[in-house]
Amino acid sequence: MTIIMGILNVTPDSFSDGGRWDATDAAIERGLELRAQGAALVDVGGESTRPGAAKVDPDEERERVVPVVAALAQEGVAVSIDTMNAATALAAVEAGAQFVNDVSGGLADEGMARVVAESGVHFSVMHWRGGADVAAAYTDVVAEVRAELKTRVAELVVAGVDPAKIVLDPGFGFSKDAAHNWALLGHLDELASLGHGILVGASRKRFVGALLPEGAPMEDRDLPSAVIAALVARQGAWAVRVHDVPSTVLALGVAAAALEGRDA
Repeated sequence: MTIIMGILNVTPDSFSDGGRWDATDAAIERGLELRAQGAALVDVGGESTRPGAAKVDPDEERERVVPVVAALAQEGVAVSIDTMNAATALAAVEAGAQFVNDVSGGLADEGMARVVAESGVHFSVMHWRGGADVAAAYTDVVAEVRAELKTRVAELVVAGVDPAKIVLDPGFGFSKDAAHNWALLGHLDELASLGHGILVGASRKRFVGALLPEGAPMEDRDLPSAVIAALVARQGAWAVRVHDVPSTVLALGVAAAALEGRDA
């Protein structure tokens, strides 16, 4: 069964929601709302990874996210921390986060593997070639992403990370153009053959927006994002990371009903 990871950007410069939840109280309220809507995990992030985004000082990042993580964890919310900084990950785990979602797969901070290994939390390892601004260049995107993820997992295991706690993220939109993203979406089974759950983070990405009329509001990307969620659920994705939980819940319900009908 595919679960939903609801996105909670505690940032003033998010590409998708314009900093609507950058105040602590608003972010906590939003996190509780995401759970009520059906998110099994709430992914709290304090630094935007959109192309051209300014780096955030780790101290400031922790000031943004740790109070939110702690408050949500106290309310029984399963929390993921979205960070590339080991110190932020450690502080969030100590505050109650159960999952570390690192878009660099631990490559941006050499201390991340130790934090994950020693804390025993689950770890999302995204395919990363240095950030969203790095140019897309592949001969065979599926084969290359699979090979690079396999290598990264092996390095993390050597560093002490429990392979049973590793989830893989193909890194949609990071050093990939639209054709690369669609190819990866169509071949998730090849990535899953590495033996780890697959986290799909395609919600509201630029390649999804390209399907819509020019100038369409950001929220219009939620419908195609929900369709993607249904499609990857049929491929066995472990989780989908999304902005709009209600439409995703409905889409996953349709996908589940269709699978039940096929097996009837």
